[in-house]
Amino acid sequence: MQCTQTFPLPSKPLPPEYNEELGIRNEELVCDSSQIPFVFDLQRFDGEKTEEPTSKKREDARKKGQVARSQELNTAFVLLIGFLILRILWEFIYGNIAAYTVYLYSHLSNSTSTEAISELFIGIMILLAKTVMPVMFSILIVGLAINVYQVGLMVSTEKLEPKLDNLNPINGFGRIFSKRSIVELFKSLFKIIVIGYFLYLYLKDQLVLVPQFIFFDLPHSLATIADIIFTMAFQVIGVIMIMAAADYAYQKWQTTQDLKMSKQEVKDEFKQMEGDPQIKGKIKQKQRQMAMQRMMREVPKADVIVTNPTHLAVALQYKKGMVAPLVLAKGQDLVAEKIKEIAREHHILIVENKPVARALFEAVEVGENVPSELYQAVAEILAYVYKIKHRKVA
Repeated sequence: MQCTQTFPLPSKPLPPEYNEELGIRNEELVCDSSQIPFVFDLQRFDGEKTEEPTSKKREDARKKGQVARSQELNTAFVLLIGFLILRILWEFIYGNIAAYTVYLYSHLSNSTSTEAISELFIGIMILLAKTVMPVMFSILIVGLAINVYQVGLMVSTEKLEPKLDNLNPINGFGRIFSKRSIVELFKSLFKIIVIGYFLYLYLKDQLVLVPQFIFFDLPHSLATIADIIFTMAFQVIGVIMIMAAADYAYQKWQTTQDLKMSKQEVKDEFKQMEGDPQIKGKIKQKQRQMAMQRMMREVPKADVIVTNPTHLAVALQYKKGMVAPLVLAKGQDLVAEKIKEIAREHHILIVENKPVARALFEAVEVGENVPSELYQAVAEILAYVYKIKHRKVA
């Protein structure tokens, strides 16, 4: 017998009354598990991190120091600038070192007093400042610039905080044999192999020149060696730059993969940022109720209520010194009925004027003055109201 059910089956047969209603028999529900077709349980994919990280997720990770940063890019530019400055200042550096070496050896036979040793030491410090500091300062500036380019201006102490998990040997082994560590190992091996290959190709052609150095004087030999070293260095740096660019792209991709979120995490973050929709709805409802109560408290101050006559109602007030009549309240349907009810309680005149009521309702918000294009129509209504009030008083 083949099992034809395509959903997970119950662990025991259902009661006969359910089976009769569904039109199946218990023996049809008891099947060999090897015959059950493969079933996708979509709930298992709820935790899959398939969504791109949100800006908040990236910002939180940035505060923790989890950003895309390639150490290879730093190394490549530091080497490039370091050797470039050395190449530009080579004549200057070599001249200063040679001159001070001659000076040093010419004064070795002099007095070995404290003053003489201090003078030699100060001379060495000055020589280092003149020759080494330009190179070191350039390397420092470039290193900082590349870091800022990769991660921006960021100060994070998250990585410096002591954590007991870092002392756990099990966690330590986990980090050693993690996917990232294995990738870094293969990257290092690949880098060594590639750079070693280029060094071999270059030095293989240059080693034949070594025996010729015995025929050169010292300055000529040093200049030749310097040319060989600089040429080799720039070739290797070119290879490192290519690998650094690839590593930077990989680090950005890997960081994005590490920060990816599940659908549930995105929903939770949205709720956290925007607030629970139900709570927000209740807050808005409460705000509308409070605004409505404030508006209704203003209705007794009105001079007239302009109606549509049943669907719309607008409460107007005009006192001496006002620039224009003021809309105290407005509403439609039930709100309009409530405005008219309050008006009757306080003996406020209700005037039916469909065009003016609709124009005021659509053009003027509560608390605003009547626009100039409605001055004449509203003035006529107010004049009528004042006339009625005058008659009552008389």
